[in-house]
Amino acid sequence: MFDKSIYQARRNKLKAQVGNGVILLLGNEESSMNYRDNLYPFRQDSSFLYFFGLDKPGLTGIIDIENNLEVIYGRELTMDEIVWTGPQPSISEQAAAAGITVVRPVEALTTDIVAVRSAGRPLHFLPPYRPENSLKLTAWLGVSPASLKGHASVPLIKAIVAQRSIKSAEEIVEIEQAVNTTAAMHLAAMKGVRAGMTEAQLAGGLQGIAIAAGGNLSFPTILTVNGQVLHNHYGPTVMKEGRIAICDSGAENAMHYAGDMTRTFPVGRRFTSQQREMYDIVLGAQEAAIAALRPGVFFRDVHALAAEKLMEGLKQAGVVKGDPKEAVAAGAHTIVFQCGLGHMMGLDVHDMEDLGEEYVGYTETLKKSREFGWKSLRLARELEPGFVVTIEPGLYFIPELMDQYRAEKKYMDFINYDKLEAFRSFGGIRIEDDLLVIAEGSRILGKPLVKKADEVEALRESV
Repeated sequence: MFDKSIYQARRNKLKAQVGNGVILLLGNEESSMNYRDNLYPFRQDSSFLYFFGLDKPGLTGIIDIENNLEVIYGRELTMDEIVWTGPQPSISEQAAAAGITVVRPVEALTTDIVAVRSAGRPLHFLPPYRPENSLKLTAWLGVSPASLKGHASVPLIKAIVAQRSIKSAEEIVEIEQAVNTTAAMHLAAMKGVRAGMTEAQLAGGLQGIAIAAGGNLSFPTILTVNGQVLHNHYGPTVMKEGRIAICDSGAENAMHYAGDMTRTFPVGRRFTSQQREMYDIVLGAQEAAIAALRPGVFFRDVHALAAEKLMEGLKQAGVVKGDPKEAVAAGAHTIVFQCGLGHMMGLDVHDMEDLGEEYVGYTETLKKSREFGWKSLRLARELEPGFVVTIEPGLYFIPELMDQYRAEKKYMDFINYDKLEAFRSFGGIRIEDDLLVIAEGSRILGKPLVKKADEVEALRESV
C-alpha cells in the first residue's frame, strides 16, 4: 500500500468531484474455479484499490459525502478459516492502514444501503463486471442484472476516470517496476525461442518471471507464430525455422500496476528478407507515433499517423498504391491494421475499461467510430500530462479478410491484391512499448529492451 494520506487525499478529491450522496465501492470476492475451495487467484477491484488500497476479499467501502463519513464493511475470519489461512489482520487494522476509523460488519451493509435509498439520497456505484457483485446490487436495488449498467452512476464514473487517468509520481514508480519485469519476460522469450518447441513451452516460463518478481501476469500471454490472429494465445503449435513469433505479454507488480509490451522475433537466428522489410515498416510507424505524443494531441490523430506510415512502407514494398493519407481516410489500411494503436494503462492493463470506453477514451463531443478498424480504437481523446499509454502498431495479414476485400472489390485504388498474395502465410508483426505523456512530449517507461531488427538478430545470434 501507499501511505494512508494518499488514499485520504484521493477520497477527499472524489467527494468534491461527485458533490453529494453516498458512494458505494465494492471490493471483489473470492471466486471458485471448479469447486468451492479451489479458487481463482484473487484480484481486487482496481477502483477499490485506488481509493482504499486494501487487497483482501470481501470488503466494501462507503463514502457518505454530506456526513463526511467513510466506512469499511467486512467479515472477520472464523477459527475454522484461520486453521487454513493462518491469522490475518483484522478489518479494523486493514481500515486503519487506509486512514479509515469506522468499521462495520458486512451484515450491516444491506441495512445501511436501504436507509440511504429510503431517504431518497443518491447512491453512486460503478457498473459491475463480477457476478458476485451483480447479485448484491440486484438484491439491494430490486432491478434485473441486465439493467444494472443503466443504473450505474455516470458522475462517479467520470470523477474516477478524471482521477485515475493522471498518474502520480508514486504510481509511475510502480508502473515502471511492472514494465521492467515485463521487459525481463520478453528478453527471456527472445533468448529462449527454439525451432521445434511449442508456443506453450516458451510462454510457460514467462509467468514464472512475473510471479517471482512479486506479482503475476497482467493479462493472459499472447505468444504465437500465427500473429495475424490479434489475440491468439499460446498453444501446442510447434514453432519452425523461418517463422516469426509475436509475444505480447505483461507483468502486474505486487501493487497491481501493469506492464504491457510486445516484441516480434524470428524463431531461427535471422529474419527473412520479407520479414525484415515488414518489421522495419512497423518499427518506423511506432517511432513516428512515439515522436508525435505530447499534451494537446489527440490520440486518434497519432493512430492515423501510424496507419499512414504503415501504408507508406507498404507502398514502397509494392503492396499498396496511391496516396497513403487518402488510403487511410478511405479505410484501406484496415486490410493490414485492423485494431487500435494503443490504450491507457495503469492499475488495469486496459485501464478502467470496466467503466466504459466512452468515458475513458472518448468525450462528450468526441464519439467512437463504428467503422471497421476505427471502432477498435480504445483511446482517441486529447492527451494530457500524466497519461500512460501503449503504442503498438502492427501488420496483420489475414487471408480470410484479404479474400473478402478482394471479392467485394474494396479499395481497388489502393491495394495491389496480386502482390498481397505473397503474404498469405506471413502471419503478423506487432511492436509495443509503454509511454508516459509529459510536458515536453513523452518518455518510454522501463529499462530499454531491444527492438531494432539488427538488435533482435544479434540477440538471437548470441544464444
